[in-house]
Amino acid sequence: MVQIDLTSSQEQTLTALVNRHRTAEGPVKGQTVADEVDRSLGTVQNQMQSLAQLGLVDSVSGPEGGYVPTELAYDALGREPLEETESMRMAHEYERLDVTVDRISLRGVHHPEQCRAQVHLQQSVGEFDVGQAVAVGPTPQHGLVVAGEIAAIDDTSNTLILDVAQMEAPVEAPE
Repeated sequence: MVQIDLTSSQEQTLTALVNRHRTAEGPVKGQTVADEVDRSLGTVQNQMQSLAQLGLVDSVSGPEGGYVPTELAYDALGREPLEETESMRMAHEYERLDVTVDRISLRGVHHPEQCRAQVHLQQSVGEFDVGQAVAVGPTPQHGLVVAGEIAAIDDTSNTLILDVAQMEAPVEAPE
Protein backbone atom coordinates (compact mmCIF):
# COMPACT_ATOMS: atom_id res chain seq x y z
CA MET A 1 0.00 0.00 0.00
CA VAL A 2 1.31 3.43 -0.95
CA GLN A 3 1.54 5.96 1.86
CA ILE A 4 0.25 9.35 0.69
CA ASP A 5 -0.66 11.88 3.35
CA LEU A 6 -4.04 13.32 2.43
CA THR A 7 -5.98 15.90 4.38
CA SER A 8 -9.33 14.64 5.67
CA SER A 9 -11.02 16.85 3.06
CA GLN A 10 -8.93 15.36 0.24
CA GLU A 11 -9.60 11.84 1.51
CA GLN A 12 -13.33 12.50 1.68
CA THR A 13 -13.33 13.95 -1.87
CA LEU A 14 -11.28 11.05 -3.24
CA THR A 15 -13.51 8.53 -1.45
CA ALA A 16 -16.62 10.16 -2.93
CA LEU A 17 -15.06 10.02 -6.42
CA VAL A 18 -14.16 6.33 -6.03
CA ASN A 19 -17.67 5.55 -4.73
CA ARG A 20 -19.37 7.35 -7.61
CA HIS A 21 -17.01 5.97 -10.23
CA ARG A 22 -18.03 2.47 -9.14
CA THR A 23 -21.55 3.00 -10.47
CA ALA A 24 -20.78 5.52 -13.24
CA GLU A 25 -20.31 4.47 -16.83
CA GLY A 26 -17.56 7.01 -17.41
CA PRO A 27 -15.93 9.99 -15.74
CA VAL A 28 -17.67 11.48 -12.71
CA LYS A 29 -18.75 15.11 -12.91
CA GLY A 30 -17.25 17.53 -10.40
CA GLN A 31 -20.73 18.67 -9.35
CA THR A 32 -21.66 15.08 -8.46
CA VAL A 33 -18.66 14.86 -6.12
CA ALA A 34 -19.38 18.35 -4.73
CA ASP A 35 -22.95 17.33 -3.88
CA GLU A 36 -21.71 14.13 -2.23
CA VAL A 37 -19.21 15.92 0.06
CA ASP A 38 -21.37 19.03 0.57
CA ARG A 39 -18.80 21.47 -0.82
CA SER A 40 -18.81 24.00 -3.63
CA LEU A 41 -17.86 22.96 -7.15
CA GLY A 42 -14.86 25.34 -7.07
CA THR A 43 -13.51 23.73 -3.90
CA VAL A 44 -13.86 20.25 -5.39
CA GLN A 45 -12.18 21.34 -8.63
CA ASN A 46 -9.24 22.73 -6.64
CA GLN A 47 -8.97 19.50 -4.67
CA MET A 48 -9.13 17.46 -7.88
CA GLN A 49 -6.21 19.47 -9.26
CA SER A 50 -4.10 18.71 -6.18
CA LEU A 51 -5.16 15.03 -6.30
CA ALA A 52 -4.21 14.93 -10.00
CA GLN A 53 -0.75 16.30 -9.15
CA LEU A 54 -0.38 13.41 -6.70
CA GLY A 55 -1.31 10.96 -9.47
CA LEU A 56 -4.57 9.93 -7.80
CA VAL A 57 -7.04 11.41 -10.30
CA ASP A 58 -7.21 11.78 -14.07
CA SER A 59 -9.22 14.60 -15.59
CA VAL A 60 -11.23 13.99 -18.78
CA SER A 61 -12.16 17.04 -20.91
CA GLY A 62 -15.30 17.58 -22.94
CA PRO A 63 -19.05 17.43 -22.46
CA GLU A 64 -18.88 13.83 -21.22
CA GLY A 65 -15.80 14.61 -19.13
CA GLY A 66 -15.17 14.60 -15.44
CA TYR A 67 -12.79 12.80 -13.11
CA VAL A 68 -11.57 9.22 -12.93
CA PRO A 69 -9.64 7.71 -10.00
CA THR A 70 -6.33 6.08 -10.88
CA GLU A 71 -5.11 2.73 -9.61
CA LEU A 72 -2.93 4.67 -7.17
CA ALA A 73 -6.10 6.25 -5.70
CA TYR A 74 -7.43 2.84 -4.72
CA ASP A 75 -4.07 1.96 -3.22
CA ALA A 76 -3.88 5.24 -1.27
CA LEU A 77 -7.34 4.55 0.20
CA GLY A 78 -6.43 0.94 0.99
CA ARG A 79 -9.09 -0.37 -1.39
CA GLU A 80 -9.15 -2.87 -4.21
CA PRO A 81 -10.07 -1.80 -7.74
CA LEU A 82 -13.53 -3.13 -8.60
CA GLU A 83 -12.36 -5.72 -11.10
CA GLU A 84 -10.47 -7.42 -8.25
CA THR A 85 -13.36 -7.55 -5.76
CA GLU A 86 -16.34 -9.79 -5.09
CA SER A 87 -19.81 -8.74 -4.11
CA MET A 88 -21.25 -10.05 -0.86
CA ARG A 89 -24.73 -9.92 0.61
CA MET A 90 -25.67 -7.52 3.35
CA ALA A 91 -29.03 -7.34 5.09
CA HIS A 92 -30.11 -3.88 6.14
CA GLU A 93 -33.57 -2.83 7.28
CA TYR A 94 -34.88 -6.27 6.28
CA GLU A 95 -33.64 -5.78 2.70
CA ARG A 96 -30.81 -7.64 1.05
CA LEU A 97 -28.18 -5.46 -0.59
CA ASP A 98 -25.36 -6.45 -2.92
CA VAL A 99 -22.36 -4.56 -1.63
CA THR A 100 -18.65 -4.81 -2.11
CA VAL A 101 -16.87 -5.16 1.20
CA ASP A 102 -13.14 -4.46 1.22
CA ARG A 103 -12.53 -6.04 4.59
CA ILE A 104 -14.03 -6.89 7.94
CA SER A 105 -11.78 -6.17 10.92
CA LEU A 106 -12.67 -7.66 14.30
CA ARG A 107 -11.79 -6.02 17.62
CA GLY A 108 -12.16 -7.47 21.10
CA VAL A 109 -13.08 -11.03 20.13
CA HIS A 110 -11.74 -12.28 23.47
CA HIS A 111 -14.40 -10.23 25.26
CA PRO A 112 -17.75 -10.97 23.58
CA GLU A 113 -19.51 -8.05 25.28
CA GLN A 114 -16.93 -5.69 23.74
CA CYS A 115 -16.60 -7.32 20.31
CA ARG A 116 -16.80 -4.87 17.42
CA ALA A 117 -16.46 -5.32 13.69
CA GLN A 118 -15.31 -2.65 11.28
CA VAL A 119 -16.96 -3.27 7.91
CA HIS A 120 -15.24 -1.31 5.13
CA LEU A 121 -17.51 -0.86 2.09
CA GLN A 122 -16.65 0.11 -1.48
CA GLN A 123 -19.70 2.37 -1.64
CA SER A 124 -21.11 5.21 0.39
CA VAL A 125 -22.43 4.44 3.86
CA GLY A 126 -24.89 7.33 3.58
CA GLU A 127 -27.97 5.10 3.64
CA PHE A 128 -27.07 3.60 7.02
CA ASP A 129 -27.85 5.03 10.48
CA VAL A 130 -26.50 4.36 13.96
CA GLY A 131 -28.70 1.85 15.81
CA GLN A 132 -29.75 -0.13 12.73
CA ALA A 133 -29.31 -3.89 12.70
CA VAL A 134 -27.23 -5.32 9.84
CA ALA A 135 -25.83 -8.67 8.80
CA VAL A 136 -22.86 -9.08 6.44
CA GLY A 137 -21.85 -12.23 4.61
CA PRO A 138 -21.17 -14.93 3.94
CA THR A 139 -17.65 -13.89 2.99
CA PRO A 140 -16.47 -15.44 -0.29
CA GLN A 141 -13.52 -17.40 1.04
CA HIS A 142 -14.51 -18.55 4.53
CA GLY A 143 -18.29 -18.16 4.70
CA LEU A 144 -18.22 -15.88 7.76
CA VAL A 145 -21.44 -14.05 8.61
CA VAL A 146 -21.33 -11.11 11.05
CA ALA A 147 -24.50 -9.61 12.50
CA GLY A 148 -24.95 -6.71 14.89
CA GLU A 149 -26.07 -3.17 15.45
CA ILE A 150 -24.37 -0.14 13.93
CA ALA A 151 -22.54 1.64 16.77
CA ALA A 152 -20.80 4.28 14.63
CA ILE A 153 -20.32 5.31 11.02
CA ASP A 154 -17.15 6.73 9.45
CA ASP A 155 -18.30 8.21 6.15
CA THR A 156 -14.78 9.38 5.28
CA SER A 157 -13.55 5.80 4.96
CA ASN A 158 -16.94 4.12 4.22
CA THR A 159 -16.79 2.14 7.44
CA LEU A 160 -19.61 0.78 9.59
CA ILE A 161 -18.64 -0.10 13.15
CA LEU A 162 -20.86 -2.86 14.49
CA ASP A 163 -21.47 -4.06 18.01
CA VAL A 164 -21.34 -7.75 17.14
CA ALA A 165 -24.33 -9.76 18.29
CA GLN A 166 -23.55 -12.94 16.38
CA MET A 167 -20.85 -14.46 14.16
CA GLU A 168 -21.16 -17.72 12.29
CA ALA A 169 -18.88 -19.66 9.99
CA PRO A 170 -19.28 -23.15 8.56
CA VAL A 171 -17.49 -25.84 10.48
CA GLU A 172 -15.47 -28.21 8.34
CA ALA A 173 -14.40 -31.64 9.43
CA PRO A 174 -10.63 -31.96 9.91
CA GLU A 175 -8.85 -33.77 7.07
